[in-house]
Amino acid sequence: MKHWAVAAGAALVMTASAVTAAPAVAGAASSQAAPVAGAVYLAYRGGGVEVLTHRRTWSRQTVGGPGFVGQFSAAPGGGRVAWIDARNRLHVRSAGGDRVIAKDAAYAGPCLTPAWTADGKRIAYPVKGTASATTVKVVGADGRNPVKAGTTLGPCHLTWSADGRTLAGYAGDTDGVHLLTAGSPVSRRVPGVKLANHVQSLSPDGRRVVVNAIGADAPGGDGSWPLAFTPSIYDTVTGRKIAVPVKGRVIGALYLRDGSLAIRVAGRPANTLLVLDASGRELRRLTEPARARTLGLLHVLS
Repeated sequence: MKHWAVAAGAALVMTASAVTAAPAVAGAASSQAAPVAGAVYLAYRGGGVEVLTHRRTWSRQTVGGPGFVGQFSAAPGGGRVAWIDARNRLHVRSAGGDRVIAKDAAYAGPCLTPAWTADGKRIAYPVKGTASATTVKVVGADGRNPVKAGTTLGPCHLTWSADGRTLAGYAGDTDGVHLLTAGSPVSRRVPGVKLANHVQSLSPDGRRVVVNAIGADAPGGDGSWPLAFTPSIYDTVTGRKIAVPVKGRVIGALYLRDGSLAIRVAGRPANTLLVLDASGRELRRLTEPARARTLGLLHVLS
């Protein structure tokens, strides 16, 4: 089994309480197709990353440069990108320019990404110089008020819950998914998830996590953000795997701020998003722009 290993280890989350929620996936088609109101996508171009936002028209931010290895995160509304350079600096790029907001970020493989809160006001990032457990800091998007969130065994593909209390990520050696919860200084492992090489999304209360679970003989990859993947959803308290009985080839899933779940289904000439409520009932069926068919999906905009 080939796995890309980071010096630090597992992943993190910050949950307020173990709130019982109904299974968030199943799929009863009931609504007609409609265009996606807006979404944020990614593409790899040369040695950099393009973050493309679609709201009737397209806009773009590009990050990269010498030594860039893909450590980036797009703000939930698009338009701003947090990224880490080879000099351990955390940047925020927007239409107004590029600003360094911290100088102690961990620079390593592409999985060590920063993460935005759902309101776009704060950014979590791994701190350089830590080994067996990685320190995670949270700083305002303007660079103000940095605080230590805690330590985790592996801060790969950090992802916030919409309530701002939980960060999730996977281990650099792919050995599980871990949660860093507000009020707790150390992470805990999510039961049920043995191996994973991507964390895509958390439910607003941190009770469900969307990951790319892999088998013992699967390659771990290099930690880059995937353009498409087969999602698995787990209860972060019980470890129960939640079924995704949606027809078609599912290539992604993410939770929206209202608690609904968007399931991405491959198609031609365009992919489809099925938005499900907490019981698995289909709320709406959205058609992505044809141009987005081969792009990675980062956010769906309401």
